[in-house]
Amino acid sequence: MTQADEQKKILEWLEGLRVEHSDLDVVINHLLEARHHDTMRIQRLKRRKLKIKDMIHRLESELIPDLDA
Repeated sequence: MTQADEQKKILEWLEGLRVEHSDLDVVINHLLEARHHDTMRIQRLKRRKLKIKDMIHRLESELIPDLDA
């Protein structure tokens, strides 16, 4: 697999993660506004959202080229 193919794959994965992160944000906000009684579910969704955010940052850092002096 070439470096260009690998970067394309990472970019596609990033896009999917960004969509999932945004979707989770909408769901969490809806549950909070509705004062949903299942706080454990909300916490799990928040944890999942945070993990996705960390994955996004990790993948974005992989796209930055190494600068060897």
